[in-house]
Amino acid sequence: MIKVLFFARLREQLSTNSLQIPASEHMTTELIRQQLASTDELWAKVMSADSLLVAVNQQITDWSHKVNTGDEVAFFPPVTGG
Repeated sequence: MIKVLFFARLREQLSTNSLQIPASEHMTTELIRQQLASTDELWAKVMSADSLLVAVNQQITDWSHKVNTGDEVAFFPPVTGG
């Protein structure tokens, strides 16, 4: 299984902070995003945002990153600070 986390406004928009999905061979962060986006219109809108960021095991990565069983994938909006 892969643990998927949602932070900040994503958590609020989707009304969930985490879920688990089955791992499969050749799974990538982009495939997870597509799978989640196919849930319904709300998920499609949230998961297709151009500014969406992704991290695997607490390391920001890109959409081609391979994901394995036991990994933690987090989706979050751009981070600002000062």
